[in-house]
Amino acid sequence: MAPSVRYPRPVTIHHVAEEASVSKSTVSLVLQGSPLVRDETAERVREAAHKLGYVYNRRAAELRRQSSNMIGVVINDLMNPFFAELLAGVERRLMDAGYIVLMAHAQESPDRQRRVLQSMREHHAAGILLCPALGTPRSLPHELLPWGIPLVVMVRSLGAGAYDYAGSDNECGVRMATRHLVDTGHRRIAFLGGRTGPAYAERLRGYRKALAAARIPFDPQLVIEADPGRGGGRDAMARTLRIDPRPTAAVCYNDITAFGALAALGEQGLRAGADFALIGFDNVSDAAHSNPPLSTVDIHPGDLGEQAAAALMARIAQPSVERQIYLAKPRLMLRRSG
Repeated sequence: MAPSVRYPRPVTIHHVAEEASVSKSTVSLVLQGSPLVRDETAERVREAAHKLGYVYNRRAAELRRQSSNMIGVVINDLMNPFFAELLAGVERRLMDAGYIVLMAHAQESPDRQRRVLQSMREHHAAGILLCPALGTPRSLPHELLPWGIPLVVMVRSLGAGAYDYAGSDNECGVRMATRHLVDTGHRRIAFLGGRTGPAYAERLRGYRKALAAARIPFDPQLVIEADPGRGGGRDAMARTLRIDPRPTAAVCYNDITAFGALAALGEQGLRAGADFALIGFDNVSDAAHSNPPLSTVDIHPGDLGEQAAAALMARIAQPSVERQIYLAKPRLMLRRSG
């Protein structure tokens, strides 16, 4: 008869606690990344787990307590480097706190966004950070309330409501950029890119207020609506250059729109800064390295992501905390384009 096979016994949390001379609850706290355990004790527990070959089954622990350490992050447009930099800030803050980030791309589709949100609910997300897709109904935060999952809306406001929000002072930033162009002698100033939504309305309002303060009549033909991307920016600038009399400067809805506008200027043999003043919005890292370097409104995308993550963690820790609103203070970054 063949000898029976003896399998090694599974290593459990009890064995780790015994090896480290601590309680099971202390081991559990260490494995969950809790800051409540002293560093030297936590290190002893980790060494014991490594020595014994113990592997923490995080999913089983989540099922036992009907929660998770997973945070869902829904980004509307990953083709825009602004959102990549925002996401880096989000991940930096959440991972330092022991959370796992599950990112999904809504591709500017409200329908896809709903499916993604439902999936995150089914996976028991501990919280959700959402950059709303264009066309997202303002009622969405209220519709998600019965889920009991903390939500922070980022970048694009959904109007009045009780939800937490992290974004930028859009009106102030564009007003600042437009005022700079006025102060440097421009009178025919266009506003390029964007079509709809609260962020677009806020930025357009800043543009109009700066013109009004300088007693420059608002000319609706200088507002060139376009998709907020490179293609939209290129098309918007091409249309701008056909206006008679031709504008001499423009503020763009975002930096990606401005990059497209830079390309259109080059196609016409014009150079931003020398022949046409151009200012973007966001200050993505590529703005400093465009040709020429792009003047822009800096809203610190990475910091904004960290602040959004901090607001979500505060909501998770204390569900009854008052509504949190973070608005990044814009700063004008003047480079060679404007």
